[in-house]
Amino acid sequence: MKKALFKSFVELTGNPVSSALLKSFTSSRFSRPFIQPFSNAYRINNDEMEHPISHYKSLQALFTRQLKEGIRQVDPSPNALTSPVDGVASGVGKIATDQSFLIKGHQYKINEIMGTSEKAAAYKDGTYYIFYLSPSHYHHFHYPVTGSLVSRYALGGVSYPVNSLGLRLGQSPFSTNHRLISEVMTDFGKVAIIKVGALNVNSIQLHNSSKECIKGNDFGYFSFGSTVILFIENNPDFIPTIELNSEVQVGQAVGKWT
Repeated sequence: MKKALFKSFVELTGNPVSSALLKSFTSSRFSRPFIQPFSNAYRINNDEMEHPISHYKSLQALFTRQLKEGIRQVDPSPNALTSPVDGVASGVGKIATDQSFLIKGHQYKINEIMGTSEKAAAYKDGTYYIFYLSPSHYHHFHYPVTGSLVSRYALGGVSYPVNSLGLRLGQSPFSTNHRLISEVMTDFGKVAIIKVGALNVNSIQLHNSSKECIKGNDFGYFSFGSTVILFIENNPDFIPTIELNSEVQVGQAVGKWT
């Protein structure tokens, strides 16, 4: 019961009014007494935090925490795709030729996620990854490849949960949640990084507007909720190197161009 309550603090709800109240509460000093119980409930590794837990003044400050410098090692191989987040690989596979794919029993059109069929066309027959970040995870996102930013745009209005409940009850939650899409041109083709925000609020924060993308660099974070989707342009030399439902960390190789 306690864990479910804490989860609502950082993933919010389907109701815009309650979401606004939860956002206000978790961002305030009044949420500070919940920090240690939240950390205990989710077994957060305090040794990885940039600061001692006593430093954080609100639940949101804890949720958006940085890690100690150097705590995550980035695979240096130029042909390795690395995980953009700490999380669980809840989806890994080939993008179907009809530009849709199956996730937890629901079919999602890639053109709905990308916004248009023209945007989606580059990833036809490519590879997708879906990374779910639980309340226990570090919530910054990092570049999974080195390249140049060729496109960045926001989509989505109506929001539904991005967790398992939302996938069962929400109508196409990935295509309706607020999301920020970054397309990066690499030596191996395009990679789309889709950041899916929380309920009823724009919870995706970027550090800057630089077009230079360096693998492993932190370029933003989620202030509430979160899922990250990767679309990899079709390349016969690319293969995923992780299993479905694997726990991954930032910088860990999740695929490679052979």
